[in-house]
Amino acid sequence: MSTNSTTRTPQLPSQSTDLASPSSTPTLVAAVLGFALITLDASVVTVALPSIGSALGGGLSGLQWVVDSYTLVFAALMLSTGAFADRAGASRAYALGITVFALASAACGLAPDLPALIGARVVQGAAAAVVLPASLSLVRQACPDPGRRAGAVSLWAAGGSVAVALGPVAGGALTTAWDWRGIFFINLPLGVLALLLLLRAPRSVRRPAPLDVPGQLTAVVALAALTFAVIEGGATGAAALAVAVVAGAVFVRIEGRQPHPVVPLGLFRDRAVRVAVATGAACSVAFYGTVFVFALFFQQVQGRSALFAGLMFLPMSGLIPVTNVVSGKLAGRYGPRLPMLVGQTLTPVGLLGLLYVDAGTSAVVVAVLLVPMALGCALTVPPLTAVMMDAVPAERTGLAAGVLNAARQVAGGLGIAVFGALVNDGFEAGLRASLAGSAALFALTLFLNRRPLGPTAATPR
Repeated sequence: MSTNSTTRTPQLPSQSTDLASPSSTPTLVAAVLGFALITLDASVVTVALPSIGSALGGGLSGLQWVVDSYTLVFAALMLSTGAFADRAGASRAYALGITVFALASAACGLAPDLPALIGARVVQGAAAAVVLPASLSLVRQACPDPGRRAGAVSLWAAGGSVAVALGPVAGGALTTAWDWRGIFFINLPLGVLALLLLLRAPRSVRRPAPLDVPGQLTAVVALAALTFAVIEGGATGAAALAVAVVAGAVFVRIEGRQPHPVVPLGLFRDRAVRVAVATGAACSVAFYGTVFVFALFFQQVQGRSALFAGLMFLPMSGLIPVTNVVSGKLAGRYGPRLPMLVGQTLTPVGLLGLLYVDAGTSAVVVAVLLVPMALGCALTVPPLTAVMMDAVPAERTGLAAGVLNAARQVAGGLGIAVFGALVNDGFEAGLRASLAGSAALFALTLFLNRRPLGPTAATPR
């Protein structure tokens, strides 16, 4: 989704801004390709889920784990992989991340059963969390001039936006023409190409960067346990929820005492930060949860092919990059709050419009009804990112962007878990409950944004 297409990004490593590369174009292309590759993998799987379920079994909860095992590990580790990229050097971190990502993709494609696939997806997510900040650092390395760098970062972000837009269509096409395993095997030649391009890039400087290992570990435990509780339910789900609560409390205590926490709790004293994070999370829940359930709806309820299902997402996904650009221009002219308010209004209206969908609704009508929700999210995310960046001191923008994007990724994973749990008890009733709940969540963010946010400068601790 457009939610990835921002010019502010997670955990900006500080290195390499003073380097000038004689081979900036291959470096820039490698960075864009790597970011697009890991972004594509977050969306390409969704349309292939019914085929994966038919081949490997596991039921709906297993299919939810195929998505969430990647998304949640990606999101949780994103909090600290920027520091890792600094310590290792961007080029080394990028090479490591792409290599592991490609090997994990091969393991996904060769997976004999669902547990093996989910395990390989966990490794993919960890590798993707390394690639993301390292790829952005390579952009900065390739473009030491600030003016040129701004255009390069926009190109990098656009690569992610296009990848999200193409994900459902590519997933449907590969699954129909080849097999669900093709959505993973396609990563191998792309990963090799990224590494070949990286050979033209100079070695990046290593810089000291603090790591909050206890905070990172407790964050992973809390998020994994919470997701398990939502997906699995029952007595084991209740036990997992208790683990999530304890781990979350420990995480908060650690972050309050750490000199260099992965999530500075002081950020959330600022209302603009709270509004930006809450709205970004609501966007992810709405977008990723809706795409997940309607990918199942087209195939399992209406009996369509994976390719057909992918094409039904094309009207909404094709408009997302254009809407991102329009939103940025509106924010530049009128300030970020206006496009945010329009998007925060349009998204719940679109979600409520989908409440009338049932098994007999024309697939083309459903495709059209999906558009307002997606456009609302695409209008909302760029300005909310600007709001987040304006609310913190300049030297903390990378850290704040990491927190924002991690929160959005986590929310997307939890949205899929909740939507899946609801439709598992009855598809049409669960679908309506999911859409109504997501619309209510968005209405809450609109209420939070009822007053002007104003320029602020939050203290990170």
